[in-house]
Amino acid sequence: MKQVYPTTIQSGMSQSESYILMLCEPNSSTQIPIFIGAHEAQGILLAKEAVKTRRPMTHELMVHIMNDYGLYIREVTIDKVSEGIFYSTLHMTDGFNEKTFDSRTSDAITLALLCDCPIMVAEEVLEETSVKMDTPPFKVTPSDPQEEIARLEQELLACEEREEYERAAEIQHQIEQLKQNQ
Repeated sequence: MKQVYPTTIQSGMSQSESYILMLCEPNSSTQIPIFIGAHEAQGILLAKEAVKTRRPMTHELMVHIMNDYGLYIREVTIDKVSEGIFYSTLHMTDGFNEKTFDSRTSDAITLALLCDCPIMVAEEVLEETSVKMDTPPFKVTPSDPQEEIARLEQELLACEEREEYERAAEIQHQIEQLKQNQ
């Protein structure tokens, strides 16, 4: 299994209600395109950008219920792909017991973003579905984490000033990952 991160969501080319979610490994130009619907794209974007809504969305409600009952998502895995459909699993724990649940991949990714847990993909899925891009969407550098966080925070402010919110969300995710790994 390899860890991946959602990088972008783009409008689909063939259907007006389809979107393409791109997942990638850090420091890699390999990405996995996943076709999703408009509602799924909205849920992922809201979670990715940590947008607070007036009322809880379905995924947020699920996270609140799980947390109130002491359940946590440890990780989500994208286990297989068949006929263009991705199959995912939620790996949950209450601290004592582990349980797995079959999940739509878009739901699993949204929950992973809300719970700040890793998204793992089976190497077979990566081999079968990945495409090579010209450059990696983001890099993780081995420099001093504090310096890298400071640099990324400067870049984040610049992106917000230019109203480049999708890129700002990507940078915010990188900052969170670096802080988590300290």
